[in-house]
Amino acid sequence: MKRRHFVKSLAATSTGMLLLPRTPLFGANAPSNKLNIALLGTWGRGEAHFDAISSENVVALCDVNEEHLAFGAKKFPGAKTYVDWRKCLEQKDLNAVVCCTLDHTHAFVANWAMNRGLHIYCEKPLANSVEEARVVRANYLKNKSKLATQVGTQRHAIENFNRVRELIRDGAIGELQEACAWGNRQLPKPGYLPAQGEPPSHLHYDLWLGPAPFHPYNPDYFSGKSGMNCLQWNMYWDFGTGQVGDMGSHTMDLLWNAIDASLPTSAEGKGDPVNPDVSPVRLETHFENPANDWRPAIRTAWYQGGAMPESPSQYVDLKKIGHGAMFEGSKGTLVADFSTRVLIPSKNTADLTYYKPRTAATVIPPLGDFQKEWINACKGSLKTSCDFDYGSKLIEQMLLGLVAYRVGKKIAYDGTTGHVTDNPEANELLRRTYRPGWTLNG
Repeated sequence: MKRRHFVKSLAATSTGMLLLPRTPLFGANAPSNKLNIALLGTWGRGEAHFDAISSENVVALCDVNEEHLAFGAKKFPGAKTYVDWRKCLEQKDLNAVVCCTLDHTHAFVANWAMNRGLHIYCEKPLANSVEEARVVRANYLKNKSKLATQVGTQRHAIENFNRVRELIRDGAIGELQEACAWGNRQLPKPGYLPAQGEPPSHLHYDLWLGPAPFHPYNPDYFSGKSGMNCLQWNMYWDFGTGQVGDMGSHTMDLLWNAIDASLPTSAEGKGDPVNPDVSPVRLETHFENPANDWRPAIRTAWYQGGAMPESPSQYVDLKKIGHGAMFEGSKGTLVADFSTRVLIPSKNTADLTYYKPRTAATVIPPLGDFQKEWINACKGSLKTSCDFDYGSKLIEQMLLGLVAYRVGKKIAYDGTTGHVTDNPEANELLRRTYRPGWTLNG
């Protein structure tokens, strides 16, 4: 049983560990046991955390948009306010950070927080480059005995994730051979937006750009509604990685949770013609993942923007599943979306007599509230379902696929050293160049 699933089982049966905040005996309801939290990003995804963190002491708020900052301050009027997250993280009484900043600053915030001894919940994507993912993981592994981390792939709490994992691990499709995930969102962009007007006085545009190269202000970068404004800018290479980092983080999690993968040994990709400004709409990337203690080496894949895997049967229309995953084994196929799954036995030998469903007492217990899992972990076990080890490897593989796509060749990868071993051009694309004054591992 993998560590994170063992933790879930233990949490359901133990009177210690994750149940600590519900136990008055340990003073969990006392003010002294509440976390002092900084919320970075107070609109959009930040707003989605208001309820979960309201049980704690929210002592700091940060947003580059002062109108959004005022919106957050109405909910948490006692918090100190900042427009620069770097200054916010220097506040002396902090215990924990919830990061809802721009994608291209997530790895920065994660590293800075851990380097200051702060627990951190970071919205997806955890990183925008392979190097960023690896630096975050290295910092987490140095601090995992004292810090709780969680990547914001909150769909992970849907119980179907557990059922999919059980079916794959328990042999419902026989021996696992291949697995893939896909998403159908399509947001074409021609290139970076032209200069248009001046930033409003309440927007600190230079801080919005942060470590990214300079691009002139255009109001369309900010024209989306709360919770969805990232779709106005995350297709651009300097600000995001398109659907690879967006819904790809969520949907690949459904696959990753079931296969216990280590980093791939190869990656290849194809899709729309490479645009120097904008990540592709249509894309498919393929990987070879090494064997582990319960399955052989397998191939995995990600499809997006209209690219799709081949259906396992003529009567199964995968295109009707907006975001899903498929697992192919020696005796059948499992198709799933976030909340449902379908088992399709194949061949005459697939009579299911080889598969024994778990009993009610042995199924993986529900995770519960995803944000509260992290809050409880900060106060006790430090164990979460999507910690920075798990999440960084997932996004590292996805980002490596983008590197292979950009060079147009299959590449060999050494996950131990973090190097492409057969393509110098690809090796250069593993990292990003940042504007002066911005430090990834500060």
